[in-house]
Amino acid sequence: MVEQFSTPLQEKWEDFLVKHGYDNKVKEIAGKYPDERSLYVKFEDIEHFDMELADSLLDTPSKTLKAGEAAIAGIAEMALTLEEGGKIHLRIKDIPQNLRVGIREIRSKNMSKYISVEGLVRKTSEVRPKVSRAAFRCLRCGHTTYILQSELALKEPLECAKTEEGGGGCGRAASSTKFIMVKELSSFIDTEKIEIQEEPEKLRAGAQPQSLTAYVEDDIAGTIFPGARVIINGILDSRPRTRDRQGQTTFDIFLNVSNIEFIDADAFDIEVSEEEMVQIKELSQDPNIIDLIRDSVSPTIYGLPLEKEALALQLFGGVPKHMPDGTRIRGDIHILMIGDPGTAKSQLLRYMADITPRGIYASGQSATAAGLTAAAVKDEWSEGRWTLEAGALVLADMGLACVDELDKMSPQDRSSMHEAMEQQTISVAKAGITATLSSRCAILGAANPKFGRFTDQEYIGDQINLPPTLLSRFDLIFPIKDLPDAEEDARMADHILQSHLVGEMRERQKATGGEGSTAEELEQLETLGKAMEPAIPPELLRKYVYVAKRAQFPLMTEEAMSALKSYYLEVRKIGERSEARAIPITARQLEAFVRVAEASARTRMSQTVSKDDAERAIKIVKEYLSRVIGQGGDELSWDSDSLYSVPASQQKRILALRRLMKELIKEDSSGFTKSELKDKAKDAGLTDDQIETIWEQMRKDGDFYQTGKRSGESLYKLTHAL
Repeated sequence: MVEQFSTPLQEKWEDFLVKHGYDNKVKEIAGKYPDERSLYVKFEDIEHFDMELADSLLDTPSKTLKAGEAAIAGIAEMALTLEEGGKIHLRIKDIPQNLRVGIREIRSKNMSKYISVEGLVRKTSEVRPKVSRAAFRCLRCGHTTYILQSELALKEPLECAKTEEGGGGCGRAASSTKFIMVKELSSFIDTEKIEIQEEPEKLRAGAQPQSLTAYVEDDIAGTIFPGARVIINGILDSRPRTRDRQGQTTFDIFLNVSNIEFIDADAFDIEVSEEEMVQIKELSQDPNIIDLIRDSVSPTIYGLPLEKEALALQLFGGVPKHMPDGTRIRGDIHILMIGDPGTAKSQLLRYMADITPRGIYASGQSATAAGLTAAAVKDEWSEGRWTLEAGALVLADMGLACVDELDKMSPQDRSSMHEAMEQQTISVAKAGITATLSSRCAILGAANPKFGRFTDQEYIGDQINLPPTLLSRFDLIFPIKDLPDAEEDARMADHILQSHLVGEMRERQKATGGEGSTAEELEQLETLGKAMEPAIPPELLRKYVYVAKRAQFPLMTEEAMSALKSYYLEVRKIGERSEARAIPITARQLEAFVRVAEASARTRMSQTVSKDDAERAIKIVKEYLSRVIGQGGDELSWDSDSLYSVPASQQKRILALRRLMKELIKEDSSGFTKSELKDKAKDAGLTDDQIETIWEQMRKDGDFYQTGKRSGESLYKLTHAL
């Protein structure tokens, strides 16, 4: 062991390490060095040993940690001293929550202090070597000088130092000689740059999350990934901002990380008091709890009872399952709302993102594939290194991602959502970075119909301007039509006008402090305000969802399984008996039944999925299917192909028309006219509208071409054998 000068602070650390049994751990680490080179110490142990030492750690962390690492080196009897580059790191963990600092609360008083910050990892750079002890060779005399590097910029020798006895270097200043860095004699450590931001569930409505840059070094570099929720402890440092290579008086802050603690991804980290827990238990016993939660979803929006009930169940979701063969079945419920303009889709999405733990809102019109999923980028922030950056679906892990304007996204950006929706992972492979990030979130999407507004002339599926591969991943799809109805319009007008009146009264109350309002106005405000208030306050609802998702994993009862199976088989048999042999329902819808039924049980805080839960799931999914793939409320008209491909009835008509075209070609090899085809098609039972629709589709597909004219009409031939 190389002897070092022992300071009182170092001696205090040595006493602490011995008294709390850390000395044995130090010797164990020294035996495994350099494979293991960090000693983790609980802050609570330091407090119990000596409050002065704990205060010194928080107020002067650089000096205190250096003394602690010197004490560790002494106990370990390491051959390498701190100056020579080898050391066992002292990492402090379990900083009390009351000592944590919010990212937006960091101020100048925190400079150079030991702080603890909680957040969500937004970006991570590549792990790269950083010199910790640089060896410089003088080109004049060949002497090697070692300089410890603690700053971001490389520090070179000021002179080639020589000793009083005449040894060492030539003594020339840096201006009289030149130094080159000798990498073989220098010591390097791994370093990684990360960016963490505030957790979305802890933000006020509408607030933008703030971020903090941090540097991770040595053995803990490369252990962190985008989307992870972490507590990072370290020393807050700064460097002056530069403009045109000149320093400014304002500084950029960053954190030199001492320790990283990962927060359990399955925990929302929401504090629930005993009083709130009592309220939650009382609510769960209410037989109308699902109706109460439904009425708490954006009460200012009129109507949409079924859609709101589905959104209420989406908050809770089904049970995610890990099968014996390693397969994971998602429990999250994906919902898509396709609606006419002005049907409050965006308002619903905003509200859901606000009341959901870990809710993220994004607009597809302004989002790219990288912004939604993840990306590997090289930019100024990463100082020329490749950075892995998490998108909205990664940041919403274990929460809800609300994506508006889905139809306005480019097809390439939209296709990036496929993996996130079913496998609930996001894979990145670019520039040597290969990573798989978790995206275990429910997705609530909104879009407009293909023609801006729904029409009755076409199948609903034909008016949804989204690819079948994406549509098939949604458990529930709700078309929202804006149809004139005198009675309904009157009720909606009253609701909207009263909502505005309540808003006006509240603003006046806020501005005047209640002065100038008559007793009648105050009474009216109280009456109307209660009607606009959610049945369960948003903050309590968030905590209710948190408790239910954390504690409730219901099992299906025999009655529930029997109800779901019976309905599924009953509808499948209808397709078997139908003339067109249409597929009315698929196994994917059966999985939707299960997820919705599980969510219903979770909402009631029940440990079992009852028959009532199964019937509620059947009611919701049946209504969605009848609206989207049926031309009426009867299952006889259902055809799932009308949403995901060409309906069976339409396929039959297309085949009939193609057969007639081939017959006409056989009769006259020169071609056929449209009127000739129409006459034959009408005899076969096709209507004018059906013929026109199929004709237009075949023309777009290039199935026939014009060859000339006959009796003033265009003559057509088949492009290829049909």
